[in-house]
Amino acid sequence: MQPGYPARLLRIHISEGDRFQGKPLYEAIVARCRELKIAGATVFRGLEGYGESAAIHKSHLGRRDQPILISIVDTAENLDRLVPAVEEMMDTGLMAVSEVQVIRVQKLTK
Repeated sequence: MQPGYPARLLRIHISEGDRFQGKPLYEAIVARCRELKIAGATVFRGLEGYGESAAIHKSHLGRRDQPILISIVDTAENLDRLVPAVEEMMDTGLMAVSEVQVIRVQKLTK
């Protein structure tokens, strides 16, 4: 195993129904990450959750409003460029930043 190196983890909490310029906000955030050459982003759909408003977010018969979590790991400098761009795209939501140690696993096959 390679020794870890310092990085930051950005977690963005939004709802599935959130939009930016007519498309799902999570898709727009991932596209912005690619534009800014961020190392990578993964989108997770939650089963149920709530936030500041205490309104429950979950799948309903008529609409889908499940919680969405976008997880991004990169250097502090790259996330410092990304956060303001994402803030401009969001109407509501939460971003959490943590210091992490990255351990890259890559097995070479012959």
